[in-house]
Amino acid sequence: MTKVVNLRQARKAKARKDKAAAAAANRAKFGRDKADKARDADASDRLARHVDAHERDKD
Repeated sequence: MTKVVNLRQARKAKARKDKAAAAAANRAKFGRDKADKARDADASDRLARHVDAHERDKD
């Protein structure tokens, strides 16, 4: 036999799980100090310059 599921409780559990996932994403996105942000921006700029420097000519 199958297990009886209370739909209201299941819906609330799913909402809590989704909210926790969103909170974790926000902690990763906004919970960084100034040095971390500067390091990531520097790495991004360095990568962009590296890729631009190795572009092939259109000619």
